[in-house]
Parts: sequence; C-alpha cells; structure tokens
Amino acid sequence: MRFAILLSFLLLGACDQGTPAQAAPTKQVEPEGKPADPGTTYGAGVSVDAVVSIDELLAHPEAYEGKTVRVEGMVTDVCPKRGCWMDLAGSGPGQKVRFKVNDGEMTFPMEAKGSQANAQGVVAIQELSLEDSRKYAEYQAKEYGATVDPATITEPMTIVRIDGTGAVIRSGD
Repeated sequence: MRFAILLSFLLLGACDQGTPAQAAPTKQVEPEGKPADPGTTYGAGVSVDAVVSIDELLAHPEAYEGKTVRVEGMVTDVCPKRGCWMDLAGSGPGQKVRFKVNDGEMTFPMEAKGSQANAQGVVAIQELSLEDSRKYAEYQAKEYGATVDPATITEPMTIVRIDGTGAVIRSGD
C-alpha cells in the first residue's frame, strides 16, 4: 500500500507564486564529431552518459540520493502554472518521476506533453509525516486537481524527485 501511495505522489510538487521569468530554451549544440541530439535544450542540457531507468530510480531511490543522474522518458505532465516541473514516465503503470527546477530557471512548455525527454539532476528524497502527507495531498487536489482524498492516506509518504539542472526535449518522437 505504501508503495502505491509513494508512486501516486512521486509526481507531486509545488510552484512558487509570482510572475514567471521567461527563460527561453536554446537549441542544443553538440561538440564536433558527436552526432546532434535533436531537440530543445533547457538549462545546462544533459552531459551524463549513463542512463538510470526511472523504474530503477523509484525501486532504489536511496542508492541515488544526492547523486546526479540522467533519466529518459515520455513527458506525461507539465506544471500548468509556471512550467517549473515535468513528469517523466517509466515503463510500468504509475512509474513516474517529477523533474523539478527552480522557478524561472527553466520553463517547460505545455506542448512538451507526449514528447520524449532526457533529463539530468540531483535525486532528492523527502520523508513526510502522516499529517504532512495529508496536507500535501490536499494541496495537490486543490491546486492541480489530483484525485486522491487526503482522508484515505493512512501511512506517511516518501517523495522522490529529481532537482533538475538540464534537459533535452525531443518533439515528434
């Protein structure tokens, strides 16, 4: 049960209020001799060669906590307020991880949904108390229309996310 709740809330994160800075994406430029990775680069882009699967990350987050990782997946959702996060899907149902950036550093477009992305950042794990878990679910329901009733949460949640440093989103994959 705790695992199902964890997976349901891995996607969740909050945005700061205020006027978003419009950070324009740049086209990725690859070093000479290396084939270009088609897509739009955000932030520092992606420089880590080895890919950690989202499924592996979610199964063993403690092994990656505080480490810079690269993940790949389909963008399933984007922050509707400021574009400050995107959710990337793993291979199985409910296997998603949130890629969160500081507001205004990068702005992911809503049109990214359905696109493939490479994303790089530092894995962060947050253990919530039962009370904080319920408050978090209530906030997500109010702000983003999450369909989880906070009263049904009976165990503390653990939130796993990637604090992003860069990404490449490829359209039309």
